[in-house]
Amino acid sequence: MTLLQDITQVLAATAAKKDTAAAADAFTQKTQQVDSIKQAVADSLKSMDPSQFKEVITGQNTLLKDAMSSLIEMTMAFIPRLIVATLILWLGFKLSKLLKRSLLRILERRGAEASLKSFLGSFVDVLLRILIIIMAMDVIGIKATSFIAVLGAMGLAIGMALQGTLQNFAGGVIILLMKPFKVGDYIECGSYKGYVREIRIFHTIVRPFNGRIIVVPNSELSNKSLINHTREPQIRLTVEAGVAYGTDLKKAKDLLQAIMDEDPLIQKEPKAPKVFVSDLADSSVVLTLWIWTTVEDYWTVNCYIREKIYDTFNENGIEIPFPQITVHGIPQKED
Repeated sequence: MTLLQDITQVLAATAAKKDTAAAADAFTQKTQQVDSIKQAVADSLKSMDPSQFKEVITGQNTLLKDAMSSLIEMTMAFIPRLIVATLILWLGFKLSKLLKRSLLRILERRGAEASLKSFLGSFVDVLLRILIIIMAMDVIGIKATSFIAVLGAMGLAIGMALQGTLQNFAGGVIILLMKPFKVGDYIECGSYKGYVREIRIFHTIVRPFNGRIIVVPNSELSNKSLINHTREPQIRLTVEAGVAYGTDLKKAKDLLQAIMDEDPLIQKEPKAPKVFVSDLADSSVVLTLWIWTTVEDYWTVNCYIREKIYDTFNENGIEIPFPQITVHGIPQKED
C-alpha cells in the first residue's frame, strides 16, 4: 500500500505542474492581446489630429449631420431658382399676350384678312409660350439639350401621339394658303354648318344660327369636301310653292312674278328672277322660283318671300293644297 500511495502522489504532482504551465501559457497569451490592443489605440491617438478628435468626442462629424447640412444647402440654392423660374413664367406669359395683341394691331393696320390674323396670332402665342417654358426649365437646372435629347429618344412615340395634332396644323396651313374659306363665311362640311368665327392653328371655330360654338379640326376642313355658301357676293335662292290641280297656272305664275319684281332685295343680275313648273306631285302642282340676291340679304328674302306668297295666294283665291284623306263609305243593303 505504501508503494501505491507514493506512485499516486507522484502522478498528482506531475498533473498539477502541467495544469499550472497551461494556465500560465493562457494568461501570457491574454496579456499579449491586451498589450497589442493598447498599443493600437495608443498609435491611433498619436496619429489623430486634435481637431478631428474633438469632432468625434462632440458628435459633430456624424453622417446624419453631414447629410442634413447638404440637404439644407441644396434647398437654399434651389429656392431662388424656383422663384426666378416662376417669375419668368408669369412675366413671359404676360409679355406673350402683349406681343400677340401688338401683332394683331399691326396686321389690322395693314389690312390683313381676319383668318390670317387669327392663325398668326395663335401660332405666335403658342411659340412664345414654348420658349418661355424652356427658359424656366433652364433656370431650374433642366437643360434644354437634355430635354430635346429625351424627346429625340421618344420621337417615335411622340410622333404617333401627335399625329392628329400635326395633321391639324398642316390643315391650318393649307386653309391659310389655299383659302377655301375665310372668317365670316358660311360653310357646310358634313354635319357642320355655320359662320366661320376664327381660324386657329389646330382647329376652326364655327358658329351656327343657334348661337353655339362648334370646334372643327382643321384636318377635316382641309381633307373633306365643303360648301362655302358665301364665297360669291350673290347667291341664288330656290323657293317652291304648291298649288292645287285645276288652278289657273298662268294666273299663279303672274302673281309670283309680280312678287319677285316688286321686292327691292331681289336682284336682276346675273339673271332675272324666274318661275316655272318643276313637278307634278301627288296632290299639287309645284311652282319653283329662282331668285338671285346678295349674301347679306339671303336670309331676309328667304323668310319674307314665303310669307308674301301665302298672303298673295289667299287674297286671290288660289288654293294651297295639303295632304288629305278621303274616306268613302259603302251603303248598307236594306233587308
